[in-house]
Amino acid sequence: MSVSVRRRHGWVLAGTLLLAVAAAGAQTLPQLVRLTSSGYVIGYVSEEDASVRVFLGVPYAEPPVGDLRFRPPQPPTPPEVPIDALFESPSCMQTPYREGGFYAQPLGEVSEDCLYLNVWTAADEDDRLPVMVWIHGGALTRGSGSLPLYDGTALARKGAVVVTINYRLGAFGYLAHPALSAESDQGASGNYGVLDQIFALQWVRDNIATFGGDPDRVTIFGESAGAWSVNVLQASPLARGLFHRAIGQSGGFFDGLPLLRSSEDGSAESAGEAFAKRLGIEGEDAAARLRELDAGTILAEASKQGAFATRPNIDGWVLPKQVTEIYRAGEQADVPVLVGSNRDEATSLMGGMLPSNKSGVEFLVKSQFADVADEFFEAYPVPDDAAARRAFIDAFSDRVFAWHMKTWATLSETVSSPAYLYFFTHAPPHPEKDVYGAYHAAEIAYAFDNLDKLDYEYADEDRELAEAMSGYWVAFASTGDPNPLGGPDLPAWPEYEPDTARHLEFGSTMEAGSHLHRERMALWDRFFEVTQP
Repeated sequence: MSVSVRRRHGWVLAGTLLLAVAAAGAQTLPQLVRLTSSGYVIGYVSEEDASVRVFLGVPYAEPPVGDLRFRPPQPPTPPEVPIDALFESPSCMQTPYREGGFYAQPLGEVSEDCLYLNVWTAADEDDRLPVMVWIHGGALTRGSGSLPLYDGTALARKGAVVVTINYRLGAFGYLAHPALSAESDQGASGNYGVLDQIFALQWVRDNIATFGGDPDRVTIFGESAGAWSVNVLQASPLARGLFHRAIGQSGGFFDGLPLLRSSEDGSAESAGEAFAKRLGIEGEDAAARLRELDAGTILAEASKQGAFATRPNIDGWVLPKQVTEIYRAGEQADVPVLVGSNRDEATSLMGGMLPSNKSGVEFLVKSQFADVADEFFEAYPVPDDAAARRAFIDAFSDRVFAWHMKTWATLSETVSSPAYLYFFTHAPPHPEKDVYGAYHAAEIAYAFDNLDKLDYEYADEDRELAEAMSGYWVAFASTGDPNPLGGPDLPAWPEYEPDTARHLEFGSTMEAGSHLHRERMALWDRFFEVTQP
């Protein structure tokens, strides 16, 4: 594990230019050199499509190390030589997924010096194409904007300029503490990961035109924790005007977030104090001592079970109040939204913890959902052991994902912009397809049209679905309406309105429906009305 990283600046410009010429030909060379606020960056031609230029590892902020740890991001210092934007940056500090787990994959270099972004573009500098900024998932504790699944080549080929970003994770991105708040002009701490995302969007606003993107047509999109982030960015006044459409895939914060400080237990600052004590840090010099610690020490402690819960907080600055309150009051960014979830989110997330019999479901329901236990079994019948697994998958997927996406779409009625809802039911050809179904994150490869990034045996129906979904996504980024103008003959995607609750299903066929799981959603409406802050 590395906690520092060499800057990927060009040592000898001539050598880099020769590399670019060899890869692309002299006539395309000007398209590979762009001037940004981070300095000159030199990219390369995509091996998959010669019309697409790729710029990897472009710094959008100073490395948040030393005195900049646990502080808002700062502008990068442009180097004296061009930046070789040829290599992915390290991922932000994180531990790998559990070996053998569903999402396990090799973890490359990690570092605190990780605030970089990647750009894919087929545009000329004088073009103004729609921009799609991807915010990766991973529970705010894992992930990277450079994963192969997020390669932007296919979307760039379809007419978008694609940007993927890194942002600080875990304690590095979300640790609140009274000592950190005390040194802040806003009296706030803990939302550094959100501030990184906002800073990256400011970089996009100021620089994307040089890549042929339109700074007035920026779409933020993300899955899981990336959708959490999109949900928060739409709520945050600090992000206002930095994006013009929003796509949330399986994630929202409509069940409440911790307050920065509170007279009651559970505030973000009190949790941060408890975490600092685990590191042996207390007293007036806590902020300085937290910055002196080795990054690996912080990561190791935060990775222990129950040591640190990674969430944004209601700090009165990044988030002035609860996300639900902001949306109910119509104070979120008034932009078109496209949101949805997958049918079988629970299968890949719960694994062996899925109950296998009726008594197991009854125990979980009575211990976790006592206020609506009777209604639960009306919405999710469990007549026998055979029905137990399916009932729990449906309930978990609804409670953690589908309800949030329905609520997001419904609360869009408080602003003037439209909302579009989807439900993804297609089971990718995973080797255990019958076990996992339309699992959490299954839709990403289709939305990016990146089926080739996964080692599955895809059929024509998969390729057709990927072509359709990515087309809807790019159309939405272009106009704020997912229905493409011209192109393939696709089913019409109706606008979501609370009285009809129309949605588009992506399954064995694509078709519109209404009032998705109405009775089940009503159950969670009642549950959250009682339990959310």
